[in-house]
Amino acid sequence: MKKFFEGKKILVTGGAGSIGSQIVRSLLKFNPDVVRIYSRGESEQFELQHQLYRYKNVRYLVGDVRDRVRLAKSFKGIDYVFHAAALKHVPACEYNPFEAVKTNVIGTENVIDIATEEGVSKVISISTDKACSPTNVMGATKLLAERLIAAAHYSQGTSKTTFASVRFGNVMASRGSVIPLFYKQIMQGGPVTVTDTHMTRFMMTIPQAISLVFEAAHIANGGEIFILKMPSLRLIDLAEVMIEELSPLSGFDPEDIEIKIIGPRAGEKLYEELLTSEEASLAVEHDDMFILSPRIYEQITSAHETHCNELSYTSNSVSLFSKKDIKNLLCEIDVIPKKTIHHKNISRKNKIINI
Repeated sequence: MKKFFEGKKILVTGGAGSIGSQIVRSLLKFNPDVVRIYSRGESEQFELQHQLYRYKNVRYLVGDVRDRVRLAKSFKGIDYVFHAAALKHVPACEYNPFEAVKTNVIGTENVIDIATEEGVSKVISISTDKACSPTNVMGATKLLAERLIAAAHYSQGTSKTTFASVRFGNVMASRGSVIPLFYKQIMQGGPVTVTDTHMTRFMMTIPQAISLVFEAAHIANGGEIFILKMPSLRLIDLAEVMIEELSPLSGFDPEDIEIKIIGPRAGEKLYEELLTSEEASLAVEHDDMFILSPRIYEQITSAHETHCNELSYTSNSVSLFSKKDIKNLLCEIDVIPKKTIHHKNISRKNKIINI
């Protein structure tokens, strides 16, 4: 990766967000010529600028991907683009659907058009498992963004830009995700709100997410969707583990913290998909990922790669993490302090209330 990124000019849209800022931090290890952070979050940029004050090759550009003129200025001389700007919260997109269209769809088309005009080498767009068989606005707009990125590779004329997408599950401890929410609720003494006792979600750590993004940038030929194989867990198990491990740190007894079942929010699914059955028939399987592409048979030739035999890849059909697995994972990402982790099985029952 050092050879791939060293001396390059790189743009990260949404570069002050949870994923975007981690992409930036990871890129800086490889000595790029410049990393331009393009985002509309002035306060987030201010905080990031103080964290990265030692680096003289970072530029901070306030702007929105909806604004084509402003966006075009940020693309001058750029080699690689990581497109992480998006409206990502499902309920917010349900109640503000055209705002999601303007950012996730029109914003992505702006990125495609300008990258083609400026002769950018590669564009990697960040997508989501909610784009697979979407039942909500956020997923539908991200699916369309995936299709725009895939089509761009074949409709760019004489331009040589390579376009590809990566499809994420839930990124653990990212801004606005369920783990920070549960943490805050536990620190306040509860209740902890869980949408449904049967709800499952794919989970990946931030380092796993960044590794997938960089691997995609390195090997993409154009039009692919890269999908990391990842574990799944029940949200009720996650809540119970976090209550057991974290409540003593805030002076509460785990048995005193209630869990409230509030029902799925607008647009939410009980389980997520990373591959539909139709997509699985076109995907190639690696040890750690699937690669889905309209040109899969032309692009993938390695003898070590086999076509995917899965009928589909859903969060309720893969092996679920045990509570012990969840505890270890929370320790790995420093949600649970290693010195305070309980090494016994969780046997206490929290009061669960349906509302």
